[in-house]
Amino acid sequence: MIARAARLTIATTLCAGLAACGGDSLRFGGSGGGRNSNTEPTALAGDGERAESTIWDLFGNRENPNYTVGVNKYLWNASLDVLNFLPIQSVDPYTGVIVTGYGTPPGGGRSYRATIKISDPALDARSLKLALQGSGGGAVEPGTVRAVEDAILTRARQLRQQDAKL
Repeated sequence: MIARAARLTIATTLCAGLAACGGDSLRFGGSGGGRNSNTEPTALAGDGERAESTIWDLFGNRENPNYTVGVNKYLWNASLDVLNFLPIQSVDPYTGVIVTGYGTPPGGGRSYRATIKISDPALDARSLKLALQGSGGGAVEPGTVRAVEDAILTRARQLRQQDAKL
């Protein structure tokens, strides 16, 4: 009975191994006569052509740079510098999000909290999204938000100029 179970296990393993090494019918996006071959997922290569992938691609470390999110390091550091009076609640450098708690700016009387999103690797105003919230959930004037954004962008440019001098 044990020998039969062992043979069955070996046969199943061999069949699975052979199936994984199979032809086009097991490739994603392949045109082989596999089941649902026209609805299987495909990936587009950088030049717009379809790139076929096999099950072995799951185990490789082949990151496509088109699928990664870039964060501008100058905007990131400038945001932390300018808003250093706010306690940091969470940061995610992979998505470019910084969430702070309530804090009062130096010389100010009202407390604020901020959420910053850096959505692009370019040092550009469009890469920076800032949401400010006043204490008690109150709205913050657009001029205040714009002033903080300008301060972050100015500091980011200063940091970049410092790096260029090195």
